[in-house]
Amino acid sequence: MPFSVVMPALEMAQETGKLVAWRKKEGESVAKGEILLEIETDKAVMEIEALADGVLAGVNVQAGAVVPVGKTIAWIVRPGESPPLDVSSSAAPNQTTSAPARLAPVAPASAEPPAMPSAKISPKARRLAQERGVNIAVLKGSGSGGEILASDVLAAAESTISPAAKNSDVETLTSIGRLMAERTTQSWTTVPHFFVVREVDATSLVEARKGFGSAIEQSRGVKLTHTDFLVGLIARVLAKHPRVNASWSEEGIRLNQEINIGIAMAVDDGVVAAVIQGANKYDVGEIALQRLGLTERARRGRLRPSDLAGATFTISNLGMYHVDAFSAIISPPQAAILAIGSIADRVVPVDGRAEIRPTMTLTLSCDHRVIDGARAAIFLNEVAEALNQPLKWLG
Repeated sequence: MPFSVVMPALEMAQETGKLVAWRKKEGESVAKGEILLEIETDKAVMEIEALADGVLAGVNVQAGAVVPVGKTIAWIVRPGESPPLDVSSSAAPNQTTSAPARLAPVAPASAEPPAMPSAKISPKARRLAQERGVNIAVLKGSGSGGEILASDVLAAAESTISPAAKNSDVETLTSIGRLMAERTTQSWTTVPHFFVVREVDATSLVEARKGFGSAIEQSRGVKLTHTDFLVGLIARVLAKHPRVNASWSEEGIRLNQEINIGIAMAVDDGVVAAVIQGANKYDVGEIALQRLGLTERARRGRLRPSDLAGATFTISNLGMYHVDAFSAIISPPQAAILAIGSIADRVVPVDGRAEIRPTMTLTLSCDHRVIDGARAAIFLNEVAEALNQPLKWLG
């Protein structure tokens, strides 16, 4: 039976994907697990594997095309078998994608106000239309079957801008930049943030990186950073504080079984949070190797879907940019994010006398629906204790 290759949904609220390149040509043999094509989403370019053996056939979308999620773009067939005639179908029984395809639902007529007749429109496009005051009744959708997409709404909103505004200097957002703007706005306006700040002594952390870290660097062949130690320490502290590692859902508080640490990374178009899965299970050397691989793929725009999925807690470190302290915005459905400032020598009291010690400021942003002030303070206190004895926690 032919397997359909559809444009996959690799992230939340994704409506379309851009076909960057086919890694196999039509008529070539394909093995299950081989890289079949590359897709560009709002976050990065991702490689998609084939989930069936056979021959690539019926390719109807070429590189550079932007395709609605769920659209069939090719088939994998047995040798000598022909693809179905209707290659545009998006509901084939067998689909070869690395993530389940989904189609935006058709909104019922009762969901629209009287001034707006019912229309096929994606949930994201509907929300944007409401925010920007666009009348969807007069829009012509560019999606599959005439569905109105977010891009249609944005184009309509742009057409209403005055000539004076259009002549001003405006930097056009990339897909990643636009996604960041939408998600941070959604988080800041819907998640009840509060912040807990703690200045911690980083002496032991600095010493551990120089001593213990040097031995690991020689054996693993990778340069360790303070972030590598912080990921390992914080992951182990999170194991003792499941509510800080939890997620908010409409059903209530979801206690995550895995501890997956997202590391905020700057890329050309914005910031992505690459994930180290099960970070509490790895030593600092393995964490460094994984972090290096994620960093290199992020810089090349080649992060895989698994690199971006499943974070339960995020770390954002701006210390390398000489930032003393800052507050970060939570990435829902996560309940917290830790912002880390630079390590700098400061005068601190030690046993009743003034000493110069390397210190850094930690700012924990919390979702008050999941974490209360006391839980946040206890967690941050234990992070400070772990930083004072990093080898004990990482040993």
